[in-house]
Amino acid sequence: MSYTSAAETFDLARAQDVAREEQARAQAFFGTACGNAAALLPILHRLQDMFGYIDQTALPMIAKTLNISLAEVRGTMSFYHDYRTARPGRHVLKLCRAESCQSMGVDHLVDHLAARHGLAPGETSGDGALTLQNVYCLGNCALSPAALFDERPVGALDAARLDSLIAEAQQ
Repeated sequence: MSYTSAAETFDLARAQDVAREEQARAQAFFGTACGNAAALLPILHRLQDMFGYIDQTALPMIAKTLNISLAEVRGTMSFYHDYRTARPGRHVLKLCRAESCQSMGVDHLVDHLAARHGLAPGETSGDGALTLQNVYCLGNCALSPAALFDERPVGALDAARLDSLIAEAQQ
């Protein structure tokens, strides 16, 4: 299931089940010598896949389940930029902000989004249609500026194409 179609309300009891399942999987695969933290990334991935984001109320439970500090859980979430702490819009546009895309004008596209659509990176549109995220290198440098629209690669992005993606999100 794609996180962009997640419609469930975050369920702390289901999150607890996911944490226990992933902990058991990690221990079965790596053995008990791996430590409990080996299950942290799979837990975070599954929760985000299930609910579209990771509710902050789940973090202490994850830390307790894995017998790791809350700081480790929060540090991991903040290190990996793809983890969200709020429900995303129905569609997600990830704009590449790496050097190649910068040199090809992605900053002008960000300005265009703010001026024309009132949307800045890290925000979701007021109608809940679109979430805009910064990412750093999509590996599509030959077609800079590049983006992912609902995980679909988009290259050679310009203002007109960006506007058509926004219109698609609003349908």
